[in-house]
Amino acid sequence: MTSAPGWNDDVSFHTLAARELEDTALYDERESPGLGAAFVAEVERCVGAIALHPSIGAPVQAGMRRRLLRRFPYGLLYRTGDGPVRILAVVNLRRRSAYWIGRV
Repeated sequence: MTSAPGWNDDVSFHTLAARELEDTALYDERESPGLGAAFVAEVERCVGAIALHPSIGAPVQAGMRRRLLRRFPYGLLYRTGDGPVRILAVVNLRRRSAYWIGRV
């Protein structure tokens, strides 16, 4: 299990989700200075809300939910259940739809 820096033990990131977060932040930062940091801050805000209230996201399928980010066309796909919440994907809502299914 991978924990992104700054998260607590209540949330963990799938390795590929952590890479998606990093890649998107780096791309956004290259496109517009400060945008990558704003993206990470928004993800942190959403992860904090998910950690406090795991049922906050819209149900996708049994035990899985999606929380949309503000300002960015992304969502956090996560699994709930026993143990910590697991972020499975940082999904670009304008691209591929179900590429993350193998991560379940």
